[in-house]
Amino acid sequence: MSQLSLSTIQDRLARHEPKILPVDRRHAAVAMVLREEKGSPQLLFIRRAQRAGDPWSGDIAFPGGRLDSEREQPQQAAKRETLEELGLDLGQAEYMGRLDDLCGATLPVLVSCFAYHLPATRALRLNHEVAAAFWFDLAELLDPQRHHLACFHDRGRRITHPAVDLLGREQAVLWGITYRLIRSFYQLFDIPFGTEPVLVDARPQGEPLEFR
Repeated sequence: MSQLSLSTIQDRLARHEPKILPVDRRHAAVAMVLREEKGSPQLLFIRRAQRAGDPWSGDIAFPGGRLDSEREQPQQAAKRETLEELGLDLGQAEYMGRLDDLCGATLPVLVSCFAYHLPATRALRLNHEVAAAFWFDLAELLDPQRHHLACFHDRGRRITHPAVDLLGREQAVLWGITYRLIRSFYQLFDIPFGTEPVLVDARPQGEPLEFR
């Protein structure tokens, strides 16, 4: 497994010119928060609370959410949401850079992601939107034994996505937009991460799967 140092991450993100997409759908922003633990960079994840009507209910994600208004800047939204969800003030963290914007594969949402380094670990205060928060080692994310294809049901369709097992068997997995953001992050360092295709199974019996 490839091991990235925090200094390498800081340097590459500082030089990265992110692809910023036009806002033609709902806009959300998230924070990719890193810390260094015993010389190894770690990422902060949340597991969203189970909420009826929430398409990301129970998912593993980065802290974040929708912009409050057209006037709010996406980076401001990422900082605000992180403070609301975790009690973590990113104004006290080091801003490292922005990843490429991504559009949802099945939902009309545009997601912007901003990376921060937390010099010292702080106690988190989870609000009602967050069931759990945890740190995970970057090198462990590349462990091939954690990667697999997982099936989900979405609005009457069965969809198969690449996923990563972070919490153990029968637990929520890393997938979807957060998976794609991490894949985009590793691409900055030419490090392969998982697979790209999303398989959508909405076909009558016997018809081929559609790739998109």
